[in-house]
Amino acid sequence: MLALLLVFAIASILCVPLGRLIGGRVFYVATLVPLAAFVHAALLGPRVVDGDIPFETYEWIRPLGIEISMRMDTLSWLMTLIVTGVGALVVFYCRNYFRGASDSTGRFAAVMTAFAGAMYGLVLTDDLIMLVMFWEITSILSYLLIGHSFARAAARRAALQALLTTTLGGLVMFVGAVILVSVSDTTSIAAILASPPTGALVEAAVICLLIGAISKSALFPFHFWLPGAMAAPTPVSAYLHAAAMVKAGIYLLARFAPAFAETAPWRPIVVGLGILTMLIGGLQALRENDLKRLLAFGTVSQLGFIASVVGFGTRDAALAGVSLVLAHALFKAALFLVVGIIDRQLSTRDIDQLSGLGRQAPVLATVAVISAASMAGIPPLAGFVAKEAALTSLLEAWLDGSVWGLVALIGIVVGSMLTAAYAARFVWGAFARKKDDDGRAVADVAWPGAPMGFVASPLALAAATAAAGVTASWWGGILEGYADTVGDGSYHLALWHGWEPALGLSAVALAVGAAIFWLLQRTKWHRRPRLLPFQANDVYYIVTRAVDRLAVLVTRTTQSGSLPIYVGTIFIVLIAAEAATLLTGEGWTVLVDTWQHPVQPVAAVLMIVAGIAGVRAQKRFTGVVLVSVTGLGMVVLFGTSGAPDLAVTQVLIETVMLIAFSLVLRRIPSRLGSHNGSGSRVLRAVIGAGVGVTMAILAIVAAGARIHPPISADWNEMAYEIGHGQNVVNVALVDLRGWDTMGELSVLVLAATGVASLVFITARGDRISAVRDTIRERLPSGVRRAARRRPLVETTEGLRFQTSETRYGQRAWLVGGTSMASESRSMILEVIVRILFHTIIVISIFLLFAGHNLPGGGFAGGLVAGLALVMRYVAGGRYELGIAAPTDAGYMLGAGMLIAVGTAVAPMFFGAEPLTRAVWEADIPVFGHIEFVSSTFFDIGVYLVVVGLVLDVLRSLGAEVDRQITEGMAKEGARL
Repeated sequence: MLALLLVFAIASILCVPLGRLIGGRVFYVATLVPLAAFVHAALLGPRVVDGDIPFETYEWIRPLGIEISMRMDTLSWLMTLIVTGVGALVVFYCRNYFRGASDSTGRFAAVMTAFAGAMYGLVLTDDLIMLVMFWEITSILSYLLIGHSFARAAARRAALQALLTTTLGGLVMFVGAVILVSVSDTTSIAAILASPPTGALVEAAVICLLIGAISKSALFPFHFWLPGAMAAPTPVSAYLHAAAMVKAGIYLLARFAPAFAETAPWRPIVVGLGILTMLIGGLQALRENDLKRLLAFGTVSQLGFIASVVGFGTRDAALAGVSLVLAHALFKAALFLVVGIIDRQLSTRDIDQLSGLGRQAPVLATVAVISAASMAGIPPLAGFVAKEAALTSLLEAWLDGSVWGLVALIGIVVGSMLTAAYAARFVWGAFARKKDDDGRAVADVAWPGAPMGFVASPLALAAATAAAGVTASWWGGILEGYADTVGDGSYHLALWHGWEPALGLSAVALAVGAAIFWLLQRTKWHRRPRLLPFQANDVYYIVTRAVDRLAVLVTRTTQSGSLPIYVGTIFIVLIAAEAATLLTGEGWTVLVDTWQHPVQPVAAVLMIVAGIAGVRAQKRFTGVVLVSVTGLGMVVLFGTSGAPDLAVTQVLIETVMLIAFSLVLRRIPSRLGSHNGSGSRVLRAVIGAGVGVTMAILAIVAAGARIHPPISADWNEMAYEIGHGQNVVNVALVDLRGWDTMGELSVLVLAATGVASLVFITARGDRISAVRDTIRERLPSGVRRAARRRPLVETTEGLRFQTSETRYGQRAWLVGGTSMASESRSMILEVIVRILFHTIIVISIFLLFAGHNLPGGGFAGGLVAGLALVMRYVAGGRYELGIAAPTDAGYMLGAGMLIAVGTAVAPMFFGAEPLTRAVWEADIPVFGHIEFVSSTFFDIGVYLVVVGLVLDVLRSLGAEVDRQITEGMAKEGARL
């Protein structure tokens, strides 16, 4: 089970490149993953039935007692079969649904596979905290699936609505989970249910868990997000909203009902909201003309029905509840898939535009009739068996004195009437021949026919629905393994229980439902204005708009738009906080060394002078250069203090920062105060001096406050014996304190994204690949390959290979240089860059691999490689950067993070803690003894992230700004 969970994760990553290679056939590959999980679960069925519960666990976060544990009891086994079985059929169905949309197939298949994996983990995990994690992962992935067509505003709004609603419930649920874990002193769900805690605090935790469940399963008042989510592609609706995501809340109710159904808040919330949801959803389903929205509100209604039964808390109701879960997954997924076929073939789901489809598509109509009949509870289908069990269990609960049993019974009978009515309306609306308002027959739609592979999935689900009704006694006996954990009872699933009250109630519900459908057609009630002036969806938008307006008000009040005020506020708070700490301390111990090297006071004086001169500078570039002097002074201090690694890194950072500032300065006035005067100089000086004095005192006090020997005294030995490296700084970054570095890498990625987002105006896309393609189009065929053998020369016709006729022509040292204006080109610079670029890249790679034992490492090596790209950009412009860049910045940042995270996580699969290093040693002739440490891979990730950061800065502050300037000048010239 743990291995399959990993397979889901790996497959979701591979689907994206596979989608580019094989297009829509990637869905066939993706189908194999849930199918394998389905077969595995089916093979484990005999063990589950015999009570030999499969259990696997892996200790993850030891201090918190959190484990990646998987436990397959009867309930988890059933949910696994639903999640994987329906998932495999839906993914297979996607091949025909997305035919012709090859650009997005890989991405959709990847997210769909990841979602199936998250649901697989959610229903199997035995760790409550892990359940919450999987819960939130499904929310995020459902956001991506619902918003798959992100170019459509409706899809984006629906995705955000679903995310906010389910995440809000998930956060409340997390609070309840933490309370339960703290009270029970265990994260194991099985252990909590075996010995459930009691008390007011536990009841509060139960309420929190129920809020999470009702938000996920779209019960009132959170029912509005599910119909809105119909903006998603139909396969998403068929899977997430029939068999997977919304079933997560139902699963939570079923899992905790055996232990907490008797608590005070449980039945009022579960039964009350469930019945209300069933009635609201049923009424609204009768008013819909869109087949998909009709099914959506029908799903809301059915979820209320299932929640009321599965969470009722008796043995017979539990058996009926899980049978309803199975029946609903089969018939509702089939119905959604049928709608997807109609929509895909006819480009409409409007009932008024569909007529005569039943005779033209008999197989599809048969599938719809079987599934809709199961939804209405007509024998001999699975829906009938499950509804009979539900009515009987609630009737017995009422006769035993349960008031909530009576409430649930009445509500479900009335709701079943509505269910029968909208089931009939669905079949009639999709397949029947229609008449207009004058009674004349509407022309049949032209049905183009659907491939059998397209119909295969809903056909299989309909067949399973019919088979499940006939074999109810067999699979019902299996599900009794879960029901028996709830309490005592004697009910058994069967297709025929004789003439009993439940059968009569079902017959009445079907008859009244048919009458409601007939009256609806006669009175056209569904076309009348809505019953209430507002709906839950309106309340949601009122709340979100109120939050937006409050945010605007707060921002308008606190954000003046003045950077000096923001920075000054931060500095004043810093001074106040640190001064209060210093003044309230018990005493200071001052330990100050004047200097450790005679060069240090000289460097300090230069830094002070440069800082004062920088404050008084009138030009921005002058101020930037003078500020860099202070940074270079730190290089001297590091170097003379025996920290060559820090010195190298500091000088590289200062160089990159100077270049970045220079790029920015092109778009702002050269002189300080050209647009906004520099007022309040005295106040700024006071704040600046206060910060300097405060930090100096703090450093002195902190240095003298140590009462224990520093751990750094042991780092030399730790670096060599633990990290197998002699460079203490590098070993600390990638091994001893690897998690800190992981966080810093995340900050670098966010910084790169933020910088680019501020500069790119119309789109966040990476333009470097487009620039590369432009350069390739400008070059003759084979130029890039042949350029390694023959030089290129610049001619009036563009770049050409050097021949005897053009041997004296101007040589093109850099390919992109020809795109620059002649006054901006420097032949000397182009020649130098052409000669030094590859050497600098080799040096950067040397620093990367030598950094474990010598000064260097991934950070320094990445900065050196970034400076090489800077040279190519400065000498040849943005087109040359497109040629020099090995890939787009986003891919490099992502690859670096992936390698770093993979290096950190990989030891967990071998039973070790994260970031545990592995060492390979060998004695090689000539070279001698060689050691290779796995943390080198982590350093490679750092290297790629740093190069990606520099590349992102160059493409945004450099290439993109160049493009904006060029386009601005062109527009200005055209205007003149």
